[in-house]
This record gives sequence, C-alpha cells and structure tokens, in this order.
Amino acid sequence: MSIEENKCVMIIDSTLPLGLIANTSAILGITLGHKLNSIIGEDLIDASQTKHLGITNIPIPILNGSMTTIHEVLEKIKNNNWNDLVIVDFSNTAQTCKDYQIYKEKVKSIPSAMFQYLGIGLYGSSRKINKLTGNMPLLR
Repeated sequence: MSIEENKCVMIIDSTLPLGLIANTSAILGITLGHKLNSIIGEDLIDASQTKHLGITNIPIPILNGSMTTIHEVLEKIKNNNWNDLVIVDFSNTAQTCKDYQIYKEKVKSIPSAMFQYLGIGLYGSSRKINKLTGNMPLLR
C-alpha cells in the first residue's frame, strides 16, 4: 500500500490539561515516526546551506476524543480484525511512570480494557481510518 492510500491520525482526550495534550501528541508522534520511517521526508538544505532534518511528509490531524472514544475506536479495530493498522497508545500508566522498566512491569498486570488512554495514534488504510474517525472533530 502506498503512502497516498494510507492515513495517519491522533485521537487525544480533549479534557486533559494543555501540557498533557502536548506531551501525549509528542510521544505518539515520536513513536509513529520511529515505527513508520516512510512518513518522514528527507533532510533538506536551504538557500543558506543550513540543514533542516526531515519532518513528516503527510498530514497528521489531531482529533478531539475522550478516554471513552479511544476505547470505542480500539474495540472497533479489534472487532473488525484490522490487525494491519499501526496503533500507538499512550495511557495514564505510561504517563505516571518515570522509568520504562517500571512501565513494562505495570503493563503486564493491567488488562487492555482497564487502560485509561490519554491518546492513540493510528496509521493504515485511509478507508479504515476514515471509518473509525470520519465524524470526529479536530482538537482545537
């Protein structure tokens, strides 16, 4: 599937404080960029010969969601068996851990339905992403 046939979105709980919204989108973006290096453009050189590292070469709308909305989207993905979608999640469990090892241990003890998601990033078929998020407003 070419990049033009795919879409990337983030859904973030709009009730979070602004700092947590910014942190959540940054973490989701870093992980998506790492996992999907095809969405990052090449480095560029400007007229002054200054290098600018490549940034995303596709739009990534940030959608207005809630913990409930995020769980509903994840449930739809699971029910439709859309395992080909790339899903990055960020939860309050991750946000409250200062050490990745502690986070790894905590995750082992929490069932999926009990996670309190602050946000998710999705990448995959535009058709599937639109089915999941087409009626969601942008986070403003």
